[in-house]
Amino acid sequence: MSEQAKRLILASGSPRRRELLAKMGYAFVICAPDVDEHVTGHARDIVYTLAQRKAQAAAAHYREGVVVASDTLVSLDGKPLGKPVDAEDAHRMLAALSGREHEVFTGVCVLDAATGRCETRAVRTGVTFRDLSGEEIDAYISTGEPMDKAGAYAIQGGAGAFVSKLDGELENVIGFPVLEVREMLGHFL
Repeated sequence: MSEQAKRLILASGSPRRRELLAKMGYAFVICAPDVDEHVTGHARDIVYTLAQRKAQAAAAHYREGVVVASDTLVSLDGKPLGKPVDAEDAHRMLAALSGREHEVFTGVCVLDAATGRCETRAVRTGVTFRDLSGEEIDAYISTGEPMDKAGAYAIQGGAGAFVSKLDGELENVIGFPVLEVREMLGHFL
C-alpha cells in the first residue's frame, strides 16, 4: 500500500463499502453520520444529494482529511426502490424485478474537510433478472439477506443467481463503484 498524503475518512457503516475500499489499498477511518435521508425525485438525483449530505456531515467532525461517502438506490421504471419494510414488501419488490431490467444508481461524493472542495458523481449500472418463481423469492427472503438492501437484494450474495445480464460495474450494484472512487480520490489524495 502506498503512503497517503491525507487522512481518508469513509462516511459509511456499510461492511461492503469498507471491504471494497480496503481491497483498493487505502488506509481509512470510519465516520458514519446520521443524515436526513428524506429526498424525493429520480434515483440518480437522490443518491447524488444523499452522498453529498453524508460527506458534509462526516467532514464536520474533522478539520482536515478527505471524506468519501456514497448512497445506492435501485430504480424500476423510474421509481426508486429503497430497503424493504418487511418480508411482504421484499416479495413485492423482487416479483416486480423478475424478468426485467432495472437500474442501480450509486452517488459518490469526495470532499476535502479543510477546504470544502468536493466532487460528486452518480454512477449507473443496468441489471436484468431472469424470471423468478414465487418459491425462489420466498426462499431468498427466508435467508434474511434482502431485508437491509436497496431493492431487496444483494448481488454479491444469493441474488447473484438471479442476474441474467449486467450493464456496468458490479461493484456499483454492491454500493461502491471502485473505478470512479479511485479516479475521484486521485484528485484529492
